[in-house]
Amino acid sequence: MQAKVGDIYSVYSPQLQQYVACQVTHLQQPANARGKALAAILQLDWAGDHLPDRAEARHMQPLRCSYYFVKDSFDHGYVSANVPPGHVLIANLPPLADKEVNAYKFGWDVGDSLVRQRNWEKIDPVSRARFKAASGAHNVVVGGQTLRQDTTRINDSLLQTLTDLSELDRLPCLMTLETRHGTPELMAYIQQHDFINELHWQSAVVSEIDVRATRLSRFILHPEGVSRVRLNPELSLLSLTATPSSGFRIEADQEGRNLCLQCSQDLPLLQGLDRLGALSLTGVKEIDLAPVVERFPCLTELRLWGNPGVVSHMQSIAALPQLQMLTLSDIFGFGAADFPRPEQLPNISSLWLTSVPFDVVSFVRTAYKQATTLGLDLSLSKARKPEWLAENLHNPFRDWDGREHISATHARKAALAYKNLRAATQNINSSMDVAALLSAAVIAYTEAFNLIDRRSKAIETVEREEIYSVLFDVLNPLEQKLGEQGASLVDQPRLYQLFDQLREF
Repeated sequence: MQAKVGDIYSVYSPQLQQYVACQVTHLQQPANARGKALAAILQLDWAGDHLPDRAEARHMQPLRCSYYFVKDSFDHGYVSANVPPGHVLIANLPPLADKEVNAYKFGWDVGDSLVRQRNWEKIDPVSRARFKAASGAHNVVVGGQTLRQDTTRINDSLLQTLTDLSELDRLPCLMTLETRHGTPELMAYIQQHDFINELHWQSAVVSEIDVRATRLSRFILHPEGVSRVRLNPELSLLSLTATPSSGFRIEADQEGRNLCLQCSQDLPLLQGLDRLGALSLTGVKEIDLAPVVERFPCLTELRLWGNPGVVSHMQSIAALPQLQMLTLSDIFGFGAADFPRPEQLPNISSLWLTSVPFDVVSFVRTAYKQATTLGLDLSLSKARKPEWLAENLHNPFRDWDGREHISATHARKAALAYKNLRAATQNINSSMDVAALLSAAVIAYTEAFNLIDRRSKAIETVEREEIYSVLFDVLNPLEQKLGEQGASLVDQPRLYQLFDQLREF
């Protein structure tokens, strides 16, 4: 169903455990045949224990947001005009805002800004006033370092200089801390400061972590040596950056119903989170989905990002009756017959498949066509045939194939540059003239990308970083393979300097 200007929709918010509302104020027709219609969604300042009726809708007003750096403005942006499942049409009334809309968003996300605004209003008014008054035009001295008064993020380069954590109070907008040397004192400080909503934590001395008194929304945790974590109700993301220790236990509000757990490569063994709502696995190489589904039967969101990855028992996700969002990227090992049919995923509202088997894309495009008319957000791209996978399984530039600004020819040339670099370095040993061989390899590698960029200007910041990362991923293992002499023989700093001197992108 496509939204109409003036439509007011209501949907249940698990975070608030209430119904929330929005209004469609504008429609934007697609620019071409392949485009999609967009609807400008205005978030409304309303929440209730039941679906509103038309009379209540007449009294609704736009939500005015003032949290953090937002300055008394509406949450108003274009999204897909397809109404997502679960959104109930309440009434069609004159739009509550008619100004031009310039913002674009990924999804309807009704209620998210209301949650943020309410959480903001729970914070002490004096602290909120200090936050709003902070200015980038004023500097403060913390730990002997001069920082902008409105600094939002710090890490160990500052934390390790402090003897008194109260110096951090000079940063009224501090929101993100990154540390590899967490202490009980630092955790106590975090618990007393409501604006800190993102924490990157690693510690050799803290084995039990309790953040229940914080207002964290994102917690990126290195779990080695940690036995138990107690999470705060507002937390939306827990990211584990390593394999946790045996017996690792997570205690969360509603057993993780409103939490997204993010892990790398595979699902670790852990206790707790029996009602986990969202799971994101990155860098997947091989995974069996059957035990994942059995472990977390209440998932509403599942995201798998391959490296590329091979998955087995894809059909088991049909046993997730509450699944609303499924994202697969660079995931293989399954076919059209393994993918659930629309009737097996009755609540699916978002289905994004990128770089998956060709026959799966063909099946989903046909089988889910009717679902798109009912609001399914369907995105299908980079359908891969078996020969592509065979050629690109070990190609770190495989994602270039399909990027809008990179031609297929240049994607192949990037892959060839990598293959040539590997061929030139994989058999090097300490008895050879390592410096000369590596210099020649780096020169050839860099010149290959110079040639690509001269002809296309396709190498932007992301691509430049990828080219550098691939070079590192080749040189670093070689240094380790050469043993004690590796560092001096490879001399990575010299080669990176050579790379920087030669590159034209």
